[in-house]
Amino acid sequence: MTSELADRLALSDLVAQYAIAVDRRDEPDLAALFTADAQLVQPAGLVRRGKEPVLSGAEAIAAGVLGAVAHLHSTRHVVNQQIVDAAGDSARGEVYCEAHHVYAAEGGHRDYVVAIRYLDEYRREADAWRIARRELFVDFTYDRGVDLLG
Repeated sequence: MTSELADRLALSDLVAQYAIAVDRRDEPDLAALFTADAQLVQPAGLVRRGKEPVLSGAEAIAAGVLGAVAHLHSTRHVVNQQIVDAAGDSARGEVYCEAHHVYAAEGGHRDYVVAIRYLDEYRREADAWRIARRELFVDFTYDRGVDLLG
């Protein structure tokens, strides 16, 4: 396998691991996906009152992301596509994702769906690729009733 192909697969796995760590509420695994000096830039409209739109540092990012979804019944982040431009030990990417946010409502549950794009910067560290900067953009949202099975 060429090094370019191996890097693309590793970066694809990295963004999938982010989605899984958020959905499983796994703070240590989520923090491990970021560089120590990473930044997460969130749109002001998604940030709760009193919180900062830019989170800095792997642990702060993990705590902030999981804190933002803690009130929900569940989430499901579906990564749709990713494009990557890699050069040496750094890369840039754009990731499309459909983020489902299931919450309790009168008479059942609803799903607040957010169509998002991440503009990412990645850095290869000694043992793996990590996210060095992630900026989140919201393209559109919708809300619908859902039935929970099981």
